[in-house]
Amino acid sequence: MTVAPAHPATQRAEDFARWREIVSESFVPLEADPVGPGPFAGQVSGHELHDLAVVEVDAMAHRVRRTPALIRGDEPGYYKVSLQLAGRGILVQDGREAVLSPGDLAIYDTQRPYTLSFHEDFSTLVLMFPKRLLGLDDLDLSVLTAQRLGADDPVASAVVPCIARIGDVLPTAGAGIGYRLARNAVDLLATVLAAEVSSGPRSVGFEQALQLGRIKDHIDRHLADPALGPAGIAAAHFMSARTLHKLFEPTGTTVAAWIRHRRLEHAHRELLDPLLAHLPVGIIGARSGLPDAAHFSRVFRAEFGYAPSSLRSAA
Repeated sequence: MTVAPAHPATQRAEDFARWREIVSESFVPLEADPVGPGPFAGQVSGHELHDLAVVEVDAMAHRVRRTPALIRGDEPGYYKVSLQLAGRGILVQDGREAVLSPGDLAIYDTQRPYTLSFHEDFSTLVLMFPKRLLGLDDLDLSVLTAQRLGADDPVASAVVPCIARIGDVLPTAGAGIGYRLARNAVDLLATVLAAEVSSGPRSVGFEQALQLGRIKDHIDRHLADPALGPAGIAAAHFMSARTLHKLFEPTGTTVAAWIRHRRLEHAHRELLDPLLAHLPVGIIGARSGLPDAAHFSRVFRAEFGYAPSSLRSAA
């Protein structure tokens, strides 16, 4: 993804052949089919903000499909979140079906097949972003795809109005503020989804999962502390270091690896923030708990495949 223009890039289609091109260019590759005979018109207004996209879709009835043949294993993982603004839509993924009315949210995974069907004129706001930005486990989120989050959900009802306003504000916000708004929208979505995960059925490991969530939150709040490590985290949660390590075993990572991953995610986010462009790369690393500039550059490259300085120059 690239930096957003000052104004949204708007593409219009007066026939379905052009619409097929537009929807695949605006998101990930998709198949598109009309749901009935007659004329067709649609419009996509999109903002690309570094690794985020905020796109409003206004169109007549049709269906889009993310088929297995269109999904490449080497593609980066993205989540898409749809906020239905007008009309009704039906989202199908992972064997579930969500009927979306105005004010409803739903999340879906671009690395797995899905279908979105609209049988009437509609408007929807779509946020597309790398999976890593949510900071939530893929396994947890796999039970939330194609689930309607609407006005009857207390957390979602508080967040939806904020997200709905994003599309209105972006055209006049400028790239720096626009990026922050979009990132804040993703953070709000993470709050909604985390609330859904925590309110789900309590499995045998629910208490351990809850404790792990508290520890991960503690880590995120103390990333800037270079001394952050397993011993201090364990002491802060009144447990032994051995118990802490056992909590992380089912996640497939270690405490130290998770701390490093979250520090690098934090640095990645700050390097893309135009409002922090005046800060040297080394300072960004230090703000993320990695004060040794050479070490920061080395582990950043190992995590993302490129140096932090190249990301800054691209931004």
